[in-house]
Amino acid sequence: MIETRKRSILKTITWRIIAILITTFVVFMFTKKAVLSISIGSLDTVIKLFIYYLHERMWNKLRFGRGRIEYQI
Repeated sequence: MIETRKRSILKTITWRIIAILITTFVVFMFTKKAVLSISIGSLDTVIKLFIYYLHERMWNKLRFGRGRIEYQI
């Protein structure tokens, strides 16, 4: 089964929501500065959303690790 672009986008968004919370929290723990933490978390998210989507689409083009589906009639 081929993964659709819509599924890749949804996976990207849900993962980035989790990741932005983690990044923002970690930066805040080190700096104790909310605005800086949110800024870094936001910039990190914008960059990684784009890179993750490209990564997913590239992997979707590879046959490596995929089996064939056998249909029985």
